[in-house]
Amino acid sequence: MPFKNDLFLRAFTDEVLPRPPIWLMRQAGRYLPEYRATRARAGSFLDLCHSPSFCAEVLLQPLDRYDLDAAILFSDILTVPDAMGLGLSFGVGEGPRFAHPLRDEAAVKALAVPDMVRLQYVFDAVAECKRALTSNGVQRVPLIGFSGSPFTLACYMIEGGGSGDGFPITRRMLLSRPDLFQRVLDINVDAVTAYLRGQVQAGADALMLFDTWGGVLAPRLYRDYSLAPMQRIVARLNAEFPSLPVIMFSRGAAHSFDAMAARPAGAAGAPLGLGVDWQSDLASARAAVGPGVTLQGNFDPLLLTTDEATIRRELAAALAGFDPRRRYIANLGHGITPDADPALVGFLVNELRTLPV
Repeated sequence: MPFKNDLFLRAFTDEVLPRPPIWLMRQAGRYLPEYRATRARAGSFLDLCHSPSFCAEVLLQPLDRYDLDAAILFSDILTVPDAMGLGLSFGVGEGPRFAHPLRDEAAVKALAVPDMVRLQYVFDAVAECKRALTSNGVQRVPLIGFSGSPFTLACYMIEGGGSGDGFPITRRMLLSRPDLFQRVLDINVDAVTAYLRGQVQAGADALMLFDTWGGVLAPRLYRDYSLAPMQRIVARLNAEFPSLPVIMFSRGAAHSFDAMAARPAGAAGAPLGLGVDWQSDLASARAAVGPGVTLQGNFDPLLLTTDEATIRRELAAALAGFDPRRRYIANLGHGITPDADPALVGFLVNELRTLPV
């Protein structure tokens, strides 16, 4: 299908672009009043995620407000462990909780890759979003599908929810019972691969792996238990969809940019992107990964709670010594926060669209 705007996909080639493509992690969400109205109509966050029509409505909201170059599926990273029967819930004003966390050997050994039929609502949402982006046979912008990384999913599955102190139960299992922890990762690799495959078959034009918590690990453990499972997924997807862009984003893991940039055997030309968090430096990331990898990031999300002068100053500082027209996607270093000012989001997007060349 032809695109009205394919700048995002062109950022995975060696073309020198007139400007960097722009999209924002969590660009659809609580900071937008129209999103809050849709969520209220849906009844709950999970009800919204289970409705393809609501997902498509929410997906379009930031595109209708801002001149963005990509759309991302509206869903949650914990759909896969929910389909495994761990009992996902969201309390009012609370984060995710699992009723049946993986706290002992019996629970880990009983874990299995879910039947993808249990995730059909996500694939239906992808297809509905694709239709919503398309008019007269032309797609407005590319659609990004996504999943949580095997390690990040394992953190929630073992801990039973979020953690304010670095997921100690998860790390304790990794250190004391690496055999059990590896089993969780292996099942997550198979499940996430099948899940992302289903999203591509439903219409996703690119994919992203969110590894929010890989940075809680020491560099050696990150590479073994967080990066390696992601690379196994990327290798399988590259074999099936060799021209499909895949972006890996690990927060707090700049120490391993060179390892992240390594492609699997036989996938030398596969389009690979790496997210850069706000604690890292774009120019340093480019030096570490080389010229053939697309970088994405890395502006501090809290800029969207400051003012225009601060945003303009920090954009200039972040891009100093870095060419934003070659293999680069402008984005935040993590997701938009709920207290972001929608007007400042628009200012950020307009500033990035008018960067001096």
